[in-house]
Amino acid sequence: MFCVSNLETVYLIFHRRKEDRMAKVVTGPTRFTHPEWTTSNLTKYANAEVERAAAERLVDESKRLADETEKTTEKTQRDVNKKLEQRLDDIKYWKKELDDKLNVEKALEATAEPLHIARQCLANREKRTDIDLVHDDVQKQLIKEVETIEGVQALLKRTLEQSIEQIRLNKKAKYQLEKDLKDKFEAVNIDEYCAELRNNSAGLGFKQGAAKIEANSVCPEDWQDYSDANINKAERERQSSVDLRSLIDGILQQTANDMRKQCSEVNFAFQKRISETKDSKSKMEDHLNKVLGQIKEIEENISRLQKAIGDKEQPMKLAQTRLDTRTNRPNVELCRDPVQYKLIEEVGQIENSVLNLQGRLAQTEDSLKGLIRNELALEEDIAIKSNTLFIDDVECMGMRKSINIQNF
Repeated sequence: MFCVSNLETVYLIFHRRKEDRMAKVVTGPTRFTHPEWTTSNLTKYANAEVERAAAERLVDESKRLADETEKTTEKTQRDVNKKLEQRLDDIKYWKKELDDKLNVEKALEATAEPLHIARQCLANREKRTDIDLVHDDVQKQLIKEVETIEGVQALLKRTLEQSIEQIRLNKKAKYQLEKDLKDKFEAVNIDEYCAELRNNSAGLGFKQGAAKIEANSVCPEDWQDYSDANINKAERERQSSVDLRSLIDGILQQTANDMRKQCSEVNFAFQKRISETKDSKSKMEDHLNKVLGQIKEIEENISRLQKAIGDKEQPMKLAQTRLDTRTNRPNVELCRDPVQYKLIEEVGQIENSVLNLQGRLAQTEDSLKGLIRNELALEEDIAIKSNTLFIDDVECMGMRKSINIQNF
C-alpha cells in the first residue's frame, strides 16, 4: 500500500505539469509581417526553380551522356562482334581446311597395301632356287621401296599428330570466340533493354544494393583487351593452320611422288629381270632341243657301230674257220701259200676293224653320257627359270598391278 506522503507528492507533480501546459497555451506563436511572408514565398519559388533547372539540365546531360555512351558502347560492341564473327568464320573455315587435311590419315592408310605388297614380293622371291636366288636389282629396289614407304609412314604419322594438335587448338580458339560472342550478344540485349526503360515502364522496382560496382566486373580497357586477346589468338591459330596446310600439301605431294617413283623403279627392275630370265630360259630350251637332237643322233650312231661290230663276226668266223680247216691239209700240202697269208691278213684286218669300232663305240657312249648330263642340267635350269618367272611375273607383278598411289 502507498503511504500518504507518497500520494501527496504525486498530486503536487501532476498539478505543476498542468500549470505548465496552461502557460504554454496562453503564450502565442511568433508573428510575421506580410512583406516577410511575401519574401519567404519568393525565396522558396526561386530556390525551387534553380534546383529544378539544375535537375533538368542534369537530366538532359545524363540523357545525352547515356545516349553517347550507349552509341559508343554499341559501336564498340558492333565492331568487336563483327571482328569476332569474322574471326569465327575464319576459324570455322580453317578448321574445315584442316579437317580436309585429315587426308593425311587416308594417305597413311593408303601406304599399307604398297608396303604389304613390297614385303610379300621379297618373301616370294625367297622361294627362288639354286642359281636364280640372286641379290639382283629387283631385290635391291624392293628393299629400297620398303624403306621408302616406312619413311613415308613415319613422316605422315608426325604430320598427322601436328594436324590433330592444330585442330585441337582451333577448336579451343573457336570455343573462346563463340563464348565471347555469346556473352556480347547477351550484353547487347541487356543494354538495349535498359536503354528502352522509362519511368512508366512496367516491372520497375527498388533493388536494394544495386548501386554498386560488382567485384567481378572489369574496366573497359580489360574488356577490350580480353576480346582482342581472343581475336589475336584466333588469328595466330588461323595463320598456323595456313602454314600447316601448306606444309601438309607439300608433304602429301612429295611422299606420293617418292612412292610413285620408287614403285616405277621396282617395276622397271622386275620387267628387265623377267626379260633376262625369259631370254635365258629360251636359250636353254634351244640348247636342250639341240642336245636332244644330238642325243638321238648319237644313239643312232651307237646302233650303227654296234651293228658294224656285229657284222664283223661272220667274216671273222669265216676267215678263222678257213684257216683252221686248212691246217688239216696233209703232208707237203700244208704249205704257207698266198692264201694262208691272205687269210691271216684278213683276220688281222677284221680284228683291227672291230677294235676301232669298239673304240669309237666307247667314245660315242661317253658322248651320250655327257649329252644326257647336259640334258638333265638344262632341264633342271629351265625348271628353275620357270619357277623364277612364275614368282616374278605371275605372283609379284600380278600383285603390283593393284598398287595405285593417289594424291590426297
